[in-house]
Amino acid sequence: MWRVARSAASSLRQCRRRMSTAIPGPCIVHKRGADILHDPWFNKDTGFPLTERDRLGLRGLLPPRVISFEQQYDRFMDSYRSLEKNTQGQADKFVSLAKWRILNRLHDRNETLYYRVLIDNIKSFAPIIYTPTVGLVCQNYSGLFRRPRGMYFTAKDKGEMMSMIYNWPAQQVDMIVLTDGSRILGLGDLGVQGIGIPIGKLDMYVAAAGINPQRILPVMLDIGTNNQKLLEDRLYLGLRQPRLEGEEYLSIVDEFMEAVHARWPKAIVQFEDFQMKWAFETLSRYRKRFCMFNDDIQGTAGVALAGLLGSVRSQGRPLTDFANQKIVVVGAGSAGLGVLKMALQAVSRMAGPDADPHFFLLDKDGLITKERKCIDSAAAPFAKSQGEVEGLGLCEGSGLVDVIKKVKPHVLLGLSGVGGVFNEEVLKAMRESDSIKPAIFAMSNPTTNAECTANEAFKHAGENIVFASGSPFDNVDLGNGRIGHVNQANNMYLFPGIGLGSLLAGARIITDDMLQAASECLASYITDDEIRRGILYPSIDSIRDITAEVGAAVLRAAVAEDVAEGHGEVGAKELSHMSKDETIRYVKDSMWYPIYNPLVHEK
Repeated sequence: MWRVARSAASSLRQCRRRMSTAIPGPCIVHKRGADILHDPWFNKDTGFPLTERDRLGLRGLLPPRVISFEQQYDRFMDSYRSLEKNTQGQADKFVSLAKWRILNRLHDRNETLYYRVLIDNIKSFAPIIYTPTVGLVCQNYSGLFRRPRGMYFTAKDKGEMMSMIYNWPAQQVDMIVLTDGSRILGLGDLGVQGIGIPIGKLDMYVAAAGINPQRILPVMLDIGTNNQKLLEDRLYLGLRQPRLEGEEYLSIVDEFMEAVHARWPKAIVQFEDFQMKWAFETLSRYRKRFCMFNDDIQGTAGVALAGLLGSVRSQGRPLTDFANQKIVVVGAGSAGLGVLKMALQAVSRMAGPDADPHFFLLDKDGLITKERKCIDSAAAPFAKSQGEVEGLGLCEGSGLVDVIKKVKPHVLLGLSGVGGVFNEEVLKAMRESDSIKPAIFAMSNPTTNAECTANEAFKHAGENIVFASGSPFDNVDLGNGRIGHVNQANNMYLFPGIGLGSLLAGARIITDDMLQAASECLASYITDDEIRRGILYPSIDSIRDITAEVGAAVLRAAVAEDVAEGHGEVGAKELSHMSKDETIRYVKDSMWYPIYNPLVHEK
């Protein structure tokens, strides 16, 4: 249940205790009776004790038996397992949506119980509330819609956003995830239905980073859609107009960012699933003015870099050898270019600013070189010169198989959004890699858009590869007791820590060094023994511990760069005097944990 800002400092410290044996502090509520039962922030269903039922006017509105939190938890899990049993053998899409519905109904009714269930079963439930099921939810969102969640700002609201922002009932917001629905995962323009992405991301913020769910805000910026199928759908809930472009578009985003900053100047804003031109434009436009980041560009890049550094370790090479790695990236969108930019920064730190990295970038038209006409400005820094590629027997537009055969890369990384682009011929070509353990990263989401499956990679590229994917796949049985480990190279390992660390630092902005610190922290989390077994990323079961360490690394980087202003009672000076272990402890102690707090009514 929710903690209230009006409590004294000592009460707040008591409320932060995470052990279920701690005595929870009371929450002040301004509702009674049925209004409490209809508010998922405060509703405990049958868990209200008798004294609380009397205080809040609930006696007679609930069955007489009081069910403990643990019993409610077990009852839900029994229902969920029953659903799993009853849907065996049915289509994957049907089962995934059925699981999402049962979780969403709990979310709509009792948020405290919902988040406890989510935290305790994160490995099982993350694929339901997050990728890959969230993509399916977004595709069907208008038909699945039952009650509003988050805020919707539209092109029709221009000039009104500064007042609209005060319609949100929470006095304080710490974390905002914003999308315009223009590029949802690899599914394209889904318009207002893209709101499912901010909702899912913020659920991960609560589960992984312990952000108080009363202080999160999913936001849809609806400036139209160019998806004709949606415009003709009678159930579509968004604006029925083409997307705004140019200065009209930017003026809407500008107004929203100013409104957010006016009401909640310390809120972190995460941009999510914007089409490439607006992803780069808004990041450049706002990153020096507001505390914000773009997860597709910077979060994906950080996770990928952690995996790339791990792949160097898997070869038995020192991390400094990363500067010599040959990397082929397929996909020149915001995610692929973000990976290359962060990888270039890492190479520059290791080998100096004049280093010449061996990166090869391909899009739907093949290898990108400086000979290409109308090259995108964001891709231009990674275009190879004609002289560089001629020596390898390549040219502008060379195909993927040809590039792999001539370059013999250590790493093949896909962020193309094109399912199956790493076909049998491509994967077999990776057998000629110069690496003793070639790395294949099929990072596109959702699962249907993955460049290849884990089974395909181990079957065609060889059993000695290192494999990572954006969406979850099962480990591969290689026979004779050997396992081909599947690593989920998903942003969930980084964005919660980036947001939490920036929040607790009171960071004015989020810098490249803060993001680099997050990536390097994740890379160092894996032991040498795990690396030898092909494991590049930790188990999601330990996501809260991972987030605490990543958040602490981000916080320390913010302090080192002098962009930290402190958070709550902990100022910048106190942060600067914390040791590494003290910083991690501070981050862990700041995480919200779901328990039922006593409710006290106040008129």
